[in-house]
Amino acid sequence: MTAPREWTPAREAALACVDRVDPVAYARSRNHLRGAVTGLSPWITHGLIDLPEVLARLRERHRLGAQDKLVSEFGWREFFHHAWRHLGEGILADVRPPLPGVRYSGRVPDDLLQACTGVPAIDASVRALYDTGWLHNHQRMWLASYAVHGRKVHWRAAADWMVGHLLDGDLGSNHLSWQWCAGTFSSKPYLFDAANVARYAPMLASPGTFIDRSYEDLDRHARQGGDAGPERDRPASAEPPPLLAQPPEASPEASGCPDLRGRDVHLMHPWALRRPAGGAFVLAVLHRPFHQRFPWSARRWRFVMEAMLRESDALWCGDLAQLVHALPQACTISARATLNPGYREALAAARVRVEPVPRFTDDPDRPCGSFTAFWKRVSGAIDG
Repeated sequence: MTAPREWTPAREAALACVDRVDPVAYARSRNHLRGAVTGLSPWITHGLIDLPEVLARLRERHRLGAQDKLVSEFGWREFFHHAWRHLGEGILADVRPPLPGVRYSGRVPDDLLQACTGVPAIDASVRALYDTGWLHNHQRMWLASYAVHGRKVHWRAAADWMVGHLLDGDLGSNHLSWQWCAGTFSSKPYLFDAANVARYAPMLASPGTFIDRSYEDLDRHARQGGDAGPERDRPASAEPPPLLAQPPEASPEASGCPDLRGRDVHLMHPWALRRPAGGAFVLAVLHRPFHQRFPWSARRWRFVMEAMLRESDALWCGDLAQLVHALPQACTISARATLNPGYREALAAARVRVEPVPRFTDDPDRPCGSFTAFWKRVSGAIDG
């Protein structure tokens, strides 16, 4: 299977997608843009399904262990969240020093935002991001490498732009992946050339462009060059969809909170869009300061809000910390854990019973500095 072009924000759609996954085909073709990738990430990011249940369901039909490529690729998400737990908001700054002497811009150039750089692999990837809210992993890496090393954009500026458009936008996975490409969360910068694109996405071949050079030249440019600029021959520009600090169709207000005295209350946030078992009153919450800081596209807002409104009993938007403090003392409060800034701190209040996010790997108490170290430490228990 290839990833869908539309994602229905429902658990049933997610489970149906799991049942179409072919681990053997994935291992053979996952690096190709039209390969057998899973397309599960939007549902996983927003908590409609969890990785342990994905693997359990797959194992009903396939023999899967830590040595299988699909399992280890799922392990990258576990690793990024392991690093996020230890680093906290440190994921939003350089984890390691950047390339010495290089000056990066805090602004993404207009030609990149408008998908008119003249590099087909880049322009097509930006348009796909806007059109679908999803990108193949190779396209994410190409965009990151081109932006940081070719155009001298600081990874943080570009990572914030991308995460707002991705349906699976996850600060840990997205921002640490950008840092991995930039060389601030890895031992060296990630580079790619035109031959790499031609191999995995021949329909996006980019001969004669900035990336059509040797790896030695690309590395030299990453360390010593300036902004390579757009190509001479460029396509018509695309209008970037706006990023919004609140849902486009509605403006929920804090005054909409119902009387919850004596009730069991479950706080549903955007990364846990599933109604819990039991009879708790489900209050969907949007922490406004987070979304002002990390705005989303209308496409992503629609995905989240459709599930949120369907699975909850009421919707509230404002400062989540103030809500938790204001809820009646007589009510019990539960919520699924999240590492997202603001949400994380508000749910750490003593009155909230926070349920951990299910993992299929251990989460070591001491931070692992690389995926290799992490996987070596946790993979043995997967087959045990």
